Amino acid sequence: MHNAMPISVFGAGSWGTALAAVLARHGVDTLLWGRDSAQIDTMRSTRRNARYLPEIELPSTLAYTDVLAEAVTRPLWLIVTPSHAFRELLEHAAVHSARPLGVAWATKGFEPGSGRFLHEVAQSLLPARTPLAVVTGPSFAREVAAGLPTAVTVHSDQSDFAEQIAQCLHGPAFRAYTGNDMVGAELGGAMKNVLAVATGLADGMQLGLNARAGLITRGLNEMLRVCVAIEGRAETIMGLAGVGDLVLTCTGDLSRNRRLGLALGRGIGLAQAVREIGQVVESVQTVNEVMRIAARHGIELPITEQVQAVLSEQITPQEGLQRLLAREQKPEYPQHLFR
Repeated sequence: MHNAMPISVFGAGSWGTALAAVLARHGVDTLLWGRDSAQIDTMRSTRRNARYLPEIELPSTLAYTDVLAEAVTRPLWLIVTPSHAFRELLEHAAVHSARPLGVAWATKGFEPGSGRFLHEVAQSLLPARTPLAVVTGPSFAREVAAGLPTAVTVHSDQSDFAEQIAQCLHGPAFRAYTGNDMVGAELGGAMKNVLAVATGLADGMQLGLNARAGLITRGLNEMLRVCVAIEGRAETIMGLAGVGDLVLTCTGDLSRNRRLGLALGRGIGLAQAVREIGQVVESVQTVNEVMRIAARHGIELPITEQVQAVLSEQITPQEGLQRLLAREQKPEYPQHLFR
């Protein structure tokens, strides 16, 4: 049993529910907040998230609320909303002048519109010096909720806070590592969604396993180049936050972004593909923010660029493929990344 502080998990989607279940199973006093009162009532009475994880029975110790004022009184917060709702949640929390002892999030992506990293959004809205951490890594919610083995990483500027959150999450089937490269960890978690669309496109077009492996590896190269440019660390991208999440999302059919690519590669239109997936597909927003960062730093990202053109419906997947194959031959690593 943990002697951890009580924690509120914000967001009762598949990932928020799965992480709340992990914490509760590990003996952490956990409250799951969701905005939909009918959904929360049903979860409380049935101990199931019928919409997102219908087959998983949730721990009897997990508590539920749809009252934000109640959730924000707990000392630790774990935010698991989609990235487009991240700012709104923190702004609403601020109305209750809550002063958490630490805030972590397992949300991936950038703030839409501003393109800011979520740690920048959090710093601008939370009381000064509030410890912050990002939880990321290769983790499909359904497998985590089912208790299958998973490894994640917790990055924070404050090593004791990263350790505190990791200790809450760490258990028999859930390994939590720590690090202190928030910008690199957040970049990996966002960019892998874009590259999952690329591999999904290739698989939807039945281009084969060689093409898939080539795209994953060259996509990793794009992640590394952006990471180094924004002063993250290359080894973060070579770990769970980067290559781990990239491989999972590019090859696992539970990935919404991969499924979007598969549908587009088979010739289904964007609006229909998104509708069929029925949950937030982060890559549609994220690709524009990644290309903005690339433009700011003068970095070429050929795969990301073609994904952007396909997602904005300027070109077909077939045209995107032709553009990639038409690029000139060049060195694999023209400059050393591991300085």
